[in-house]
Amino acid sequence: MTIRLPDFKGGLRAYEPRPEPLVVTPGTPFTSRTVFSAAHVVADPYADVSPDSPAAVDWDATLAFRRHLWSHGLGVAEAMDTAQRGMGLDWAGAAELVRRSAAEARAVGGRIACGVGTDQIGTGTLEEVRAAYEEQLAVVEESGAQAILMASRALAATAKGPEDYLEVYGRLLRQSAEPVILHWLGPMFDPALEGYWGSSDLDAATDTFLEVISAHPDKVDGIKVSLLDAQREIDLRRRLPQGVRCYTGDDFNYPELIAGDEQGFSHALLGIFDPLGPLAAQAVRVLDTGDVEGFRELLDPTVELSRHLFQTPTRFYKTGVVLLAWLAGHQSHFTMVGGLQSARSLPHFARAYELADGLGLFPDPKLAEERMKNLMSLYGVNQ
Repeated sequence: MTIRLPDFKGGLRAYEPRPEPLVVTPGTPFTSRTVFSAAHVVADPYADVSPDSPAAVDWDATLAFRRHLWSHGLGVAEAMDTAQRGMGLDWAGAAELVRRSAAEARAVGGRIACGVGTDQIGTGTLEEVRAAYEEQLAVVEESGAQAILMASRALAATAKGPEDYLEVYGRLLRQSAEPVILHWLGPMFDPALEGYWGSSDLDAATDTFLEVISAHPDKVDGIKVSLLDAQREIDLRRRLPQGVRCYTGDDFNYPELIAGDEQGFSHALLGIFDPLGPLAAQAVRVLDTGDVEGFRELLDPTVELSRHLFQTPTRFYKTGVVLLAWLAGHQSHFTMVGGLQSARSLPHFARAYELADGLGLFPDPKLAEERMKNLMSLYGVNQ
C-alpha cells in the first residue's frame, strides 16, 4: 500500500508506509539520567469555543497520555510550553491541569514537575510579578509536585536590568519549600522573552543566571536550558555548582548532550520526548548499561524529526506534537486548544508523518495511514 503525500513544491509523491512499528516495552525508571517529557494537552473537540476562549480540555485523554509516559519510566513535566502555556492554555486551565496531573501521579507512582509562571497577569510591577509567581508556586507545592520556575513574559517586560531578576528569583528561591528547576526559555520559543536575565548578550545573561543559582544552590535542583545551542549548554553545565543538574531542553542536539563527555552530561526535560516517549525510554535504558554507542544508535535517527517539528517559527512545534499523538492513537482527533492545529502547513504535516513512520513511532501503522489520508482529504488531496 502507498499513500500520496504533498511535497514542498506543490506536487504529490508516493510514500510506502512502514508495515510494523518499533517494538518497545514499558519499564522501570532510569538509573543514569533523570528524564522528563514535557507533555501536551488534549483539547475537547465537542466544546463550543473559539481560539481566544478559555481552553476546553479533554481531561480523560490528557491524563491517559500522562499514564502512557509514566508507564515507560519517564517523568512528566506538566503545564509547560508543550502544554500551550500562553498559547491557548491560561493560568486557570494550567492550575487545573497541575492539580489533576499531580493527583494522577500520586495514584500511579509517576514522577511529576510542574511549571510556575506569571501568566495570570499581562504586565505589572516587580512586586506584582513576584506575587503572581508566588500564587502559582503555592498551587504547585500544595499539589505535591516539584516546581519548575519558568521564564516570565511579565518580568521580561518589567525588569530594568539584571538586578531585578536577582531580586525576584532570590525572593522566590528563599521561600520555596523544596529545590526547584529553573527554566531558561530562549526567544525562539517565545519572542517576548528576548533579553531575559537582563541582557540580549547571552554571555552577560548567563552570568546573571549563574549568580542566581550560586546564591541559592541548596534551593536549585537543576536548570532547564532551551536555547538550541549545544556548546553554550555544555559551557554552562560545566560552570554549575556541585549538585545542581543541567536538564537539556535542546530539541536539536539532545542525543549528544544527554550522552555527555568526560566532564559531565545533561539530564533531559524535552518537548520532543512527548512523541518519542517509548523510543527515548528504550534508548536511556541502553545508556543505563553504559552503552553510549547503542544509545546514540537509537536516538540519533530521531533528530531529523525533531528538527522538522521545531523548525522556525519554533513556538509552533506543539502542532506537530499533537498531530503525531493523534496519528499514534493517543487521542481521537486532531484539534488543539486555541485552534493551533492550523499553525503548520499540509506539507509540514506530511513530512512529520513520514519521518515518524520511518522511525516506527506509530503502534498501529495502518491507523496512522488512514488518519493521514483523512487529513489530506480535508485539504483536497485525493488518494
